[in-house]
Amino acid sequence: LWIGMAQVFALIPGVSRSGATIMGALLAGVGRPAAAEFSFLLAIPVMFAATGLDLWENRHLLSGSDALILATGFVVAFASALVVVRWLIRFVSHRSFDVFAWYRIAFGLALAALLATGQSWIAR
Repeated sequence: LWIGMAQVFALIPGVSRSGATIMGALLAGVGRPAAAEFSFLLAIPVMFAATGLDLWENRHLLSGSDALILATGFVVAFASALVVVRWLIRFVSHRSFDVFAWYRIAFGLALAALLATGQSWIAR
C-alpha cells in the first residue's frame, strides 16, 4: 500500500513515477531488484488505463486503417520495454541506483543553467 501511495509524488513535475515507487519500496525495506520489478509491474494498469483513455478521447480521429499501425506500435513498445526492464533488474541486482540519481541531478543542473542563460529554444 505504501509503495503504491509513493506514486503520488510523481504528480510533482520532474518526479519519475517509477523512481518514486522504487524509492518507496526501498524505504519499506524491499530489495533493489524486487523494488524495480514491482515498480514496473505497478505501471502496467496505469499505462493501459492511460492508453485506453487516450484512444477513447481521440476515437473520432482514428480510422480502421489505424489499427495495424497502433498494433505494431504496441508490440514494438512492449518488446522494447520488456528488454529494458529485464536489463534494469539485472543491473540493480549488482549495482545501486546511484548512477540514476547522479544522472538526474546532473541533467537538472544543466537544464537549470540553460534556463538561467535565457535560452529561448527550450520553451518551444
